[in-house]
Amino acid sequence: MQCPGQDTRFWKPDDIFDVPCQACGTPVEFFKTEARRRCPQCGKRIQNPKVSLGCAKWCNYAKECLGFDPNELQLADSAEVSLTDRLVEGVKAEFGDDQDRITHSLLVLDRAQEILGREGGDPRVVLAAALLHDIGIPEAERKFGSVTPENQESEGVPIARRIMEEIGFDEETIDHVCRIVGSHHSGGQIDSQEFRIVWDADRLMEMPEEFSKYDEGRLEGILKRVFRTETGRQKGLKTALSQSGNGKEG
Repeated sequence: MQCPGQDTRFWKPDDIFDVPCQACGTPVEFFKTEARRRCPQCGKRIQNPKVSLGCAKWCNYAKECLGFDPNELQLADSAEVSLTDRLVEGVKAEFGDDQDRITHSLLVLDRAQEILGREGGDPRVVLAAALLHDIGIPEAERKFGSVTPENQESEGVPIARRIMEEIGFDEETIDHVCRIVGSHHSGGQIDSQEFRIVWDADRLMEMPEEFSKYDEGRLEGILKRVFRTETGRQKGLKTALSQSGNGKEG
């Protein structure tokens, strides 16, 4: 059965739109559900800044699709606004008008939900860590003038903690998410199921294009070292094969 949110019969005209390529300016047509496309002019992969991930909030099949119901993840003091919405508000407040980083956080969330549905884990930890994993970038830029994996992690932890405390997360969840945020580049100090999911979701969005040049046998060996869940490895392989023209991304 086709996902109702992806059935174009029910789309509005502005659900299909053009986005200028960041490299050459060529208009690239996007559907609202597409995360990224390759520019037909220069070949650069560009992200969809208007990607719509909200269908799960109203869809009757959200639980079957994602492995959990996002609308069941509301906190006691937030009857009207979903947990994800409040986290997204916090992300947007930190990143300001940096749409590329906001979009990246949303796409990592999307991939993390896919992996979570197959691998299992604590949805609250995964959702929060996926959205907040890069939250230290703006503060690192302000303090140091540039971003490294180390200062991004260290600056991100207190900001992630503040956002979650303001929303009303329990302390155990806050501590777990902060450990993931503080290790999402280095990979140290934690190896929980939720960490592995967020790690793989982030790697899926940042896969080097040179991976597509390797033969499938060599690629499988590399991906086994890069990814930490079986679902992540499978999706990584499909992505690389799609980039090389030998497979379909999914």
